[in-house]
Amino acid sequence: MAGERFDCHYCKDTLLGKKYILKEDTQYCTRCYENLFANCCEHCSQPIGCNSKDLSYKDRHWHEDCFQCAQCSRSLVEKPFAAKDDQLLCTDCYSNEYSSKCATCKKTIMPGARKMEYKGNSWHETCFMCHRCQQPIGTKSFIPKDSSYFCVACFEKQFAYQCCSCKKAITTGGVTYHDKPWHRECFLCIGCKKQLAGQRFTSRENYPYCLDCFSNLYAKKCVGCTKAIAMAEIIFTNERKQQEKRYFNKEVRMEDVMVLCACLCVRSDGSKVHLI
Repeated sequence: MAGERFDCHYCKDTLLGKKYILKEDTQYCTRCYENLFANCCEHCSQPIGCNSKDLSYKDRHWHEDCFQCAQCSRSLVEKPFAAKDDQLLCTDCYSNEYSSKCATCKKTIMPGARKMEYKGNSWHETCFMCHRCQQPIGTKSFIPKDSSYFCVACFEKQFAYQCCSCKKAITTGGVTYHDKPWHRECFLCIGCKKQLAGQRFTSRENYPYCLDCFSNLYAKKCVGCTKAIAMAEIIFTNERKQQEKRYFNKEVRMEDVMVLCACLCVRSDGSKVHLI
């Protein structure tokens, strides 16, 4: 329509025939827009005008020409960079100043590169290798030994004890019996096959037995109650050097008599002895 005005929303100057900027459906002249809305450059502290590229990183803004490495001043436009203490650095400067060195090849581990870390040391992913097979360990499990590192398979072949029962490597725990290594789950009673690790047991001819199996198979029987005696031999003595052997359950001393049974017992001279 003739006579209709088209002015800057802020200063009211006419925008007819001039460059303007729309913000949220509202028009502004370039001068007002820059004064009101333009971001301030982190490097030169000047507003980033309408005719300049606004480069941003984490809510911070730069002119295209101001987007530089804080150490060598090379442009970072369309190049990889790293941030340290609010400063932007090219990858070369960052690596020289802050990147860790590979413990194997001694070269810098570049920002963004995959690396392995263990107890304060760092490696390129391809440099962290098993000492035995020389294959990269990567994200697989490994076992340290002295100053070297081994994949699990190589460690078991070179160092792990072999269970004398199943012949497989013992990687954790285990028990030793007669100087031979066993998995805890393989160390069993020869009779009932119950696990003996952490339990009381005995042996006969170098074979391990739980107490129940040993008592049932080998223990002497009490002459009084006929129950098995738990691995103890009882000697009756008289006053005149004569000895007679019996086997009982519960140890009790009475004058010249020692018995191991809670039942009624008979002395070697024929007299009865009651336990009290």
